[in-house]
Amino acid sequence: MFMETYHLVYPEGETVEIQQPLRFNSLVDLNGNELQPPLRTHRMIVYRVQKITRDEGRGETNHFYHLELVRGEELFGLVGGS
Repeated sequence: MFMETYHLVYPEGETVEIQQPLRFNSLVDLNGNELQPPLRTHRMIVYRVQKITRDEGRGETNHFYHLELVRGEELFGLVGGS
């Protein structure tokens, strides 16, 4: 049996397992759910997948999605509407 696992790696170093793979440069919320611009509000914490690494072992592959925080002006630019 072969297993694939997916993990978020937050900027502070904390790692959390998620259920689905992500793409490079995709935007995600705190829980690793992919976000599509335009965002509804600027009052949320948004991360970008800045690096993807893979650790292959016998019978398993672990995918690590390293995140960076999307800050101020860029976050305002991702919000639609007003």
